Amino acid sequence: MNLKEILPENGPPINEVNKYIEKYKNDLIVIKYGGNVLIDKNIFDNFITDLSILNKLGLSVIVVHGGGPRIKRELDKSNIQSKFIRGLRVTDKKIIKIVESVLIDFNNDIVSSLDKRNTEAVSIHTKKDNIFEVVPEAKELGFVGLPNKINNDILVDIIKQNKIPIVSPLGLDKNNQTHNINGDTAAMAVAKSVKSRRLLLMTNVDGVLNKEKKLIDEISSSEILQMIKDETITEGMIPKINACLNAVNNGVKAAGIINGMKQHSCLWEIFSDKGSGTLIRK
Repeated sequence: MNLKEILPENGPPINEVNKYIEKYKNDLIVIKYGGNVLIDKNIFDNFITDLSILNKLGLSVIVVHGGGPRIKRELDKSNIQSKFIRGLRVTDKKIIKIVESVLIDFNNDIVSSLDKRNTEAVSIHTKKDNIFEVVPEAKELGFVGLPNKINNDILVDIIKQNKIPIVSPLGLDKNNQTHNINGDTAAMAVAKSVKSRRLLLMTNVDGVLNKEKKLIDEISSSEILQMIKDETITEGMIPKINACLNAVNNGVKAAGIINGMKQHSCLWEIFSDKGSGTLIRK
């Protein structure tokens, strides 16, 4: 394998890449690609490039994508106002139809973009190979679900064929009713279910920052809980942190929060000694 031909010039150093290919070759990596990172075409293309490279290097990757901004755009077009409770969109019959169609469209976009890079990917959503069986999260949220059971076999079959499963955060309840799942929750549930070595949450911030607003490279569960307590970590970061903590306390070796807006942040995080965001361990 000629790494020079596969890796981007501004990617991690080749000698480090070799070491990490060896380290991860029998493991699974779950990557959550957040909705906020998806709006810019260049950032999207950069992510597709990184995914294609990971696949060509023989790593087994599962992608769970978000879609918040796209959903908001569609709801705005229909003049539908969203109400949020604890950061989750209240989802009625009308809204869930729009959410489902936006997420499936976006899922297909990712698959066809990878196809153009000669990388095979497979769509997973409520209309095709659904893997999430859900229970309603809370009555007042409507059709928002929590993963109750995950069909690992579908994911494993796709990975065995050296293809990338692209998973929409959608699931079905026992009556086959579609529910929306919070993207971080969906990614964490998949990571736990397949016992992945890594869970990476790609977002629009550099990672976890300390009181001086400096990036923390690596942190333990207990240190993080202290930072939530003293309000160093607040608001939007808390659900992401909780998803990471839940994962590392349930069989996932480490979880990372990285900035998906930075070029090749995914490759730097996986293949370099210095990483690119914050790594959370048990």
